[in-house]
Amino acid sequence: MEPITDVRDISRIAYGFMASRALFAALDLGIFDHLAGEPKTVDAVSRATGIAPNRLLVLLGALLSVGLVVRDGEEYTNAPASQVFLVRGRPKFYGDYLRVVNGQLVYPYLMQLDRGVRGEQRARSFYEVYYADPRQAAAFTRAQHSGSLGPAALLARCIDLSERRWLLDVGGGSGAFTITLCQRWPQLMATILDLPQTVDVARQCAAEAGLAERIRHLAGSALEVDWPPRQDVILMSYLWSAIGRGDIETLIARAAGALVPGGVLIVHDFMVEVGLTGPPIAAWHLLASVLDNPEVVCLTTNLVGNLLAAGGFQVVSADGLVPGITSLVIAHKPA
Repeated sequence: MEPITDVRDISRIAYGFMASRALFAALDLGIFDHLAGEPKTVDAVSRATGIAPNRLLVLLGALLSVGLVVRDGEEYTNAPASQVFLVRGRPKFYGDYLRVVNGQLVYPYLMQLDRGVRGEQRARSFYEVYYADPRQAAAFTRAQHSGSLGPAALLARCIDLSERRWLLDVGGGSGAFTITLCQRWPQLMATILDLPQTVDVARQCAAEAGLAERIRHLAGSALEVDWPPRQDVILMSYLWSAIGRGDIETLIARAAGALVPGGVLIVHDFMVEVGLTGPPIAAWHLLASVLDNPEVVCLTTNLVGNLLAAGGFQVVSADGLVPGITSLVIAHKPA
């Protein structure tokens, strides 16, 4: 990212939160669902949603300003990307991830970001708050599931697991990555290890995918429970950004103990470039993690590779996965 030189660039950053709030509100109100068919007038959308035309027009204006909707005369419709990703029921819909995880959970927590950077510990962590209520925990896990299916599909295209049979997904949450990999490689048998609050939803997701017989679930902390031995593949996705360096080194050692010789360790997470110049969304995710994790590590592919090598692994590849957001490092345990 080039250094900014214009005060308008500062304003764009400072007011950017208003655009995200407009997106979250539109998802909450079902605006993109109502614009999914034929173009509609403000009055038609007003009748369908019960929102007064004057307020609806202001919201549509905000959505137009950032390209989320399109106007043709007096009629409105979704922008192409909105039509694909923000309409409920579409195969690539991930609006619930944006609406629930970003809009309802992460966004309010960022109000305390300055305290997090100072290292001030809150009484209760993000996960303690939202996992305390079973319904909220289920909604959170489901939303994470919808947001992880796309990256999981990208991962499945990047690796060859045709000769592998046993997969351990550490911190696997809803099981989006495990499900996708098992669908791609029908010989895989998998275990998902994550906190107890995720297990019920993860079991439901596996059953809905027809994989209940091939995916088992292990509840507990990855740092404390015993891992199943003789695994061919271990996946850690979105896990390292949530813990400190000491815990990362512990997980690497546990992975080395659980993998068979020649086994594969896959690390997928938010990572910035070596010079810390971006990509922005990866940098923002790492910054947000300081709220719950004062020991957060500024991850880069080089750092991840070095930590794996120090733990006895041979790094075979390191590259981006979700463009501008996440990266993937793959390593082998020596045979």
